[in-house]
Amino acid sequence: MKNTIKNTKKGILMVTMFATLLSFANDGSLFNITNDAKRTYLTLESVKQGNLLSVKDINGIILYKEYIQKTGTYTKGFDLTALPDGEYVFELDKDLEINTIPFKVDSNVVVFNKENEKTIYKPVVRVKSGLVYVTKLNLNETPLKISIYFQNESGSELMYKEIITETTSKTISKIFKLEGLKKGSYKMIFNSEGRQFVEYIN
Repeated sequence: MKNTIKNTKKGILMVTMFATLLSFANDGSLFNITNDAKRTYLTLESVKQGNLLSVKDINGIILYKEYIQKTGTYTKGFDLTALPDGEYVFELDKDLEINTIPFKVDSNVVVFNKENEKTIYKPVVRVKSGLVYVTKLNLNETPLKISIYFQNESGSELMYKEIITETTSKTISKIFKLEGLKKGSYKMIFNSEGRQFVEYIN
């Protein structure tokens, strides 16, 4: 479902625009949008202090970023019509997931498309009793590339690489054994859905 937010200087439309409420909170969406004649108000539920909210263009260039200062509900107004015509995304980077809210600007018209809203789940790494447990929620059923590097003063050495292409499972789980490995620092790099996540193990 597409929702169009128009910015206009015509006073006759201001009252109508002010009354417009675009809310997806009750149908599984990540956000609420409220607008008046000049600003788009973004409301995010259940955010935590330290979560990163950013606005990026289609090339991934960060145009705006802000660390959430207070746990709870976040609301802020943005003048999105000031952006050049093109495609953009609100991105909320949480502890275990990244929520993306795409929108398009075309001749001072801002369009949010709920169907393109997306959640990317981060891999979770846990070390216990000489084993490294890796789990990733995979609701989007996409491949996961895992690379493990041993790091020392002379550089990095690739120790293991795998691309998990079996994507019918909703959860990816792997266990790696630390016993017999060189003592030192290891870097685990995960690539999935166009994103890269890095974890370090000592």
